[in-house]
Amino acid sequence: MLNLIEVLKKTTPFDILPENILRGISESLVPTSYTRDTLAYRQGITELKGVDIIVKGEYETFFYDSSENRRSIEVHHPLYCFGGISILLNRKKALKSVMAKKGTVVYNLPRKEFLKICQAYEDFFQYYTTDFGKRMLDDEFSHFVKTPASFEESYIAAEQLYSRRIDGITYKDIVACPADTPIYIAAKQMADNRVSCIFIQNESQHIIGYATDMTLRDNVIAKRVDADTPVGEVMDNPIVSIAHNAYLYEAVLMMFSTKTRYLLVEKDGRYVGFLSRNRILSEQGQSPLVFIQSVRLAETIDELRQKWDYVPQIIKQLLGRGINADITNQVITTIADAIAIKVIGWVIREMGEPPAKFVFMVTGSEGRKEQTLKTDQDNAIIYEDKANEQREMVRQYFLTFATKVSDYLNEIGFSYCEGGYMASNPEWTHSLSHWKRNYKKWIEESVPENVIKFSTFFDCRFLYGDKNIIEELKQFLEEELQKPNDRFFAFTAKNALQYEPPLTFFRNIKTQTIGKAEVFNIKNAMTPIVDLVRVYALQKRIYQENTGERLKKLLERGVFTPQQYHELYQSYYYLMAMRLENQANQILVEKSDPNNYVRIDALTKIEKATLKEIFKTISNFQMGIKMRFTNNILG
Repeated sequence: MLNLIEVLKKTTPFDILPENILRGISESLVPTSYTRDTLAYRQGITELKGVDIIVKGEYETFFYDSSENRRSIEVHHPLYCFGGISILLNRKKALKSVMAKKGTVVYNLPRKEFLKICQAYEDFFQYYTTDFGKRMLDDEFSHFVKTPASFEESYIAAEQLYSRRIDGITYKDIVACPADTPIYIAAKQMADNRVSCIFIQNESQHIIGYATDMTLRDNVIAKRVDADTPVGEVMDNPIVSIAHNAYLYEAVLMMFSTKTRYLLVEKDGRYVGFLSRNRILSEQGQSPLVFIQSVRLAETIDELRQKWDYVPQIIKQLLGRGINADITNQVITTIADAIAIKVIGWVIREMGEPPAKFVFMVTGSEGRKEQTLKTDQDNAIIYEDKANEQREMVRQYFLTFATKVSDYLNEIGFSYCEGGYMASNPEWTHSLSHWKRNYKKWIEESVPENVIKFSTFFDCRFLYGDKNIIEELKQFLEEELQKPNDRFFAFTAKNALQYEPPLTFFRNIKTQTIGKAEVFNIKNAMTPIVDLVRVYALQKRIYQENTGERLKKLLERGVFTPQQYHELYQSYYYLMAMRLENQANQILVEKSDPNNYVRIDALTKIEKATLKEIFKTISNFQMGIKMRFTNNILG
């Protein structure tokens, strides 16, 4: 009998996968035999049900030209895998025609299983994108390969869209003038260079602001400012920049989060050009990221509710394109941020200007930019310290303000936090000095309740207001964390160990029964990664909020080896993708409220095998936490 696991070990790129995954794959393979020469696939017409692994005989692949002549003929023998590029690039249609010779036997891996492997193992996926790139260097191959009609819907197109860097698009040269340049001369310089934005420099030639056509309209013409006035007096700011090797999607998200229309491109410590929002959005084409702009243009609570209700479809679309879950998380977070900022602006107009500078910050998963479709409110307010006679008035304003914001967000679809971690809770709306006392108490009085509060608010992120306030708080935290406190880290580590990956003693997936279904809680399965990474981030005083970003910093600091980083990163975002997909299906298909329970009978054998590997990885890292922070292997 044919040993399919041994066959897979010798088949590229399956040979890079773990053996237990190969075992799951082998159980999913479906055999097909050809008794005579058969046209198995017709280019651009036949839809592939999966990828074929030849175990006997041969496939002859070729292109039919307009005269039905065979071109670019290739012969493939046993242990060749056919169809991966067609599924990933050509919307499941065969890229080349295939003649199966007499006596050929192939084993077919179903398309769904193949795509799951591509999602779980980056190296496996990259094999096909690299192979396609090499083939496109062949003139005859590239001649016959036509761009699919809906290229933006293909996996490789999505990969290019979300992995494309700023360097890969053409950005405009910087046109600049000194701050004391008269407005009319600056405007003439813009006209001469045919640009809609001119950057303003100080005496040291550092860029300190910019002026656009809109600047001239709003700040000059509408206010009847003299055209001889220095342009520095009417310029806009702040300046926002992005690294030349950053990703295109990062630029889009940065523009929406900072509300800027122009990004300076930075390379080797200097600005080498700039990008406009229109330029970037034109590069994005029909990307779901353009949806964020429509959120910012909404005018009513009903409109925002409708926008949020549409988000599951966007997430389903992104995951269906093969987009990594960390990018998908960022899209959800950016949409949620845009909605919250819109609501905050409405409440301020409704109540009048705040009586003190303040910061509205988000915490928990929202603070980490790891929101899912089952989301509640996690937020708080810090306001500047005021004189005694103003304190009560200031506090009352912000408590009323927080309640209004919270009520509107709940109406839109962001439910109230059951644990009460919201700004509308008087416990989480306070002055800066009070917040400093909070953090100091949580660190010095290391009891389980304080550790949970500290962990929640260590993941805090600025959303709206005066950013200097939260920066001062983080500087205070930096100083406090430098003081030796082994008890604090031991309690934090124990908190990170409260959830264990759902594995039985015999290394099977541990489930619970809800209704008639056997399920496991995927949020609880992911939590150990979030918590253990936070412990290391605290120890090294790393203030990136996002788990993926913290992992990268820990890799740079030498805390994790490249292999450890890769295992944790891939594990976390594989689980996140499964969690998001499960919630999107609950909303769109099952028409039910989303939750964190995944039905075990809905998983493929490959998914189950992958989950077991991930849970083993998490267990190993938890063991490291126990040894390093608690000096107790038993926790």
